[in-house]
Amino acid sequence: MQTTFATLFGRSGKQTLIQKAVLVLLGSALLAVSAKVQVPFWPVPMTMQTLVVLLIGAHVGTRLAGLTVFAYLLEGAVGLPVFSTGAGLAFMAGPTGGYLIGFLVSALLVSFAVERGLARTLPAALAVFVVGDLAILGLGVAWLSTLIGFEKALMFGVVPFLPAEALKIALATASLPLVRRFTASDTDQTV
Repeated sequence: MQTTFATLFGRSGKQTLIQKAVLVLLGSALLAVSAKVQVPFWPVPMTMQTLVVLLIGAHVGTRLAGLTVFAYLLEGAVGLPVFSTGAGLAFMAGPTGGYLIGFLVSALLVSFAVERGLARTLPAALAVFVVGDLAILGLGVAWLSTLIGFEKALMFGVVPFLPAEALKIALATASLPLVRRFTASDTDQTV
């Protein structure tokens, strides 16, 4: 199954090394921008990072998704201001470190599932994105709980974000049939 961006680069779906590098840089830049965008939401404002991670996973393939999120994390590790607040290795070892690693795991899980056709129907796509989001939240809470305890990590690191995450999962799920409608051939109409 071809990824969205492979399809956009031509019938063969083959990308040159330069095209792949551009995709990785664009994806990591999009992640950096999404970290800075705060949308008023209840009960806490939301950034768009998890949505972008899910979309990268769904639309660029496993290798490029992994490279893109890894590049983003590397940029932050060396001190570039790509995260919502802070940068550098010390910041990454702080309370948000688990969520950041969760981004990489999520992008890999989602892309792996999409490439293998496990997101062909809307319910299946929804399940794939829920698993991807749970990877982010699960690793985030696991790390945060080492700093403040499990109950506090759950109450402050997950519960306030659940409404926003549900919306982002719905948007990611809706992206699959919309993007496929524009990129699929006449014989390949799925989701």
